[in-house]
Amino acid sequence: MAGRFLPPDGGDGLAGDLISMLEDVGAHAGAIYRLAPGGQVLELTVMEGLPREFARPWERVSLTAPVPVADASREGRLVWVGGEEDMVRCYPGIALALPYDFRMAALPLATATADYGGMFLLWPGSHPSRLSSGQRDRLTAAAARLARALEESGRPDPPGPGPRAPVPAGAVPPGGLEAMVARLPEGVCALDDHGRLTFISPRGAALIGESPRRLIGAQPWRVLPWLNDPVYEDRYRAAMISQQPTSFVALCPPDRWLTFDLYPAVSGITVRVTPALVEPENVPVLTSAVDSAVPTRVGAIYHVLHLASALTEAAGVQDVVGLVADQIMPAFGGQALALLVAEDGRLRVAGHRGYPPNITEQYDRLPLTSPTPSVRTMVTGVPSFFESHEELDQIYPMAVAPDDGMAAWAFIPLIASGRPIGTCVLAFSRPHRFTVEERALLTSLGGLIAQALERARLYDAKLELAQCLQESLLPHALPLLPGLTAAARYLPSTEGMDIGGDFYDVIRLTDDTVAAIIGDVQGHNVTAAALMGQLRTAVRAYATTGAGPGEVLARTNRLLADLDPGLFATCVYVQLDLRRRTACLARAGHPYPLLRHPDGGVRVLDVPGGLLLGLDPEAGYPCTEIPLPAGAVLALYTDGLIETPGTDLDDALAELGIELARVGDQHLDGVADAMIRHAQQTSRRGDDIALLLLRLTAELGP
Repeated sequence: MAGRFLPPDGGDGLAGDLISMLEDVGAHAGAIYRLAPGGQVLELTVMEGLPREFARPWERVSLTAPVPVADASREGRLVWVGGEEDMVRCYPGIALALPYDFRMAALPLATATADYGGMFLLWPGSHPSRLSSGQRDRLTAAAARLARALEESGRPDPPGPGPRAPVPAGAVPPGGLEAMVARLPEGVCALDDHGRLTFISPRGAALIGESPRRLIGAQPWRVLPWLNDPVYEDRYRAAMISQQPTSFVALCPPDRWLTFDLYPAVSGITVRVTPALVEPENVPVLTSAVDSAVPTRVGAIYHVLHLASALTEAAGVQDVVGLVADQIMPAFGGQALALLVAEDGRLRVAGHRGYPPNITEQYDRLPLTSPTPSVRTMVTGVPSFFESHEELDQIYPMAVAPDDGMAAWAFIPLIASGRPIGTCVLAFSRPHRFTVEERALLTSLGGLIAQALERARLYDAKLELAQCLQESLLPHALPLLPGLTAAARYLPSTEGMDIGGDFYDVIRLTDDTVAAIIGDVQGHNVTAAALMGQLRTAVRAYATTGAGPGEVLARTNRLLADLDPGLFATCVYVQLDLRRRTACLARAGHPYPLLRHPDGGVRVLDVPGGLLLGLDPEAGYPCTEIPLPAGAVLALYTDGLIETPGTDLDDALAELGIELARVGDQHLDGVADAMIRHAQQTSRRGDDIALLLLRLTAELGP
């Protein structure tokens, strides 16, 4: 099969396996990715049917990247993309970079003992958009055979891709065919599957206005300035990937408009060149390579859009660091990355990847007057690229140049809202040549990183303030009481960054009576937290006057109605008699408590309750008394522990009861940790969680 891209050593066997698989499943192109050392990056090893340039943005991808081959490898499943709509929905970054009609399957390459990586296969747009179960089985079986072949052969991970031998100049069809084509009134030329011209008829050369000798063996858009535009190259990509005819119109200087009709096949493209009948409008015109900017290629577009999309999901600074490292380091082949931010007249390391701690110390706390490349880049706002240590030493003396064990560096200024805020350092373990496109792309990405970093720093500052406020409103420690052990946990929501209104408390009333309370104020903001603090204080005050559970809730309800904050609250109040081993409960619209008996049985305490606090100032709250034997565990919690979108509350409560039954014999802190882990594993929390566990341990003395 044509269009082969493979490494210079050890790749022929893989290429043969891939070709056999493509023929077996009827695909026209495909590629194999191998796991790099460390198992976190996939590297393109062999490609068939398409030029290597088509896959350049995805030559090295992180296992966490949102691309089909990474998803297939990470999740161990077949990923099918049935057309443009599927691609837009599931992989919008790729859809924008490759807006063509094709079908794709990505599969893992793994055996029972090892993961080797993954692969993808392409079909023309004419292929059915859905896979039958038989086709799925056939693809999965073919990938399994390829993985077994890798395992049995013991092939080492092949090195990176090597150069492809050029097409011999003057390669043309047999003489008879050449003479026949020469008699046609239109121009005809042929491109191989890498876009290089292998034949052009005399009429075609005359229309284009170039010597065939200069064109043969080259990509037309590389040698003809007026075709050096992504719009025209995109039509070639569309034909090769979708395997469907396409066309475009271009201006051949000074004033000749030409129509190019492209007819693709797996082996290449036949192009018909004719004079355009009507001069088109709004067609890009490039007059020379000298006065035109370098076109933005698909790879650059993909990386900018991909990182921009990913950074919208970043919350804190470490989220930004992780996303930047996962996206930029594999894409550019870097081995280390550091994000430096200006703070109090110095550069501080906000986060890094690939550097040991002792190395980051030389970047951390650098004065903004220091003549180092990282500081100079931030202060001037001008990126710096050093392709070797020698090049760096020519500009910066050894005393101020980084001694981080790396051999090439890109220092990218981080500028947000026109203001420099720091520097991104991308380092390479070997000398690295930065192309014009790489330099432009990294500089563009620096702006995206800076904006995300500024948002993340603000988020972290507000979150720290919110958490401090939340902690100040909750008890710092539960009282130590004879005959009773208690454990509590509080977890903020995983969505948003505001604080919540969940609260709990344990109050000593007399030597042998204790009050416990748990509640939840509506909302996730400072108002809810402030109201939570008022309610907790009010409940404590009413409880210490000797009022019973129902009366405590009734008074708190009237207070909330008088305050009229526009918010409501739920609550459970429990008064424990440690000597009589009883619990008296009153409930205001709150989830039912759970009781685990010493024998391991768990039941829901379906106690009657009243309205939410703050709804009706005249509402009453009945009390229910239950026995509480030694060793029993009473679990009070807020709804964040059991509420999950799409899950029935009764089912969630039953699962929580099963978990309490399973772990209830442990130390109470272990029980609390286990119940929180259960909530974290079963859902993404959209609400805060408060949990209070109580256990009677032994009888009190006379």
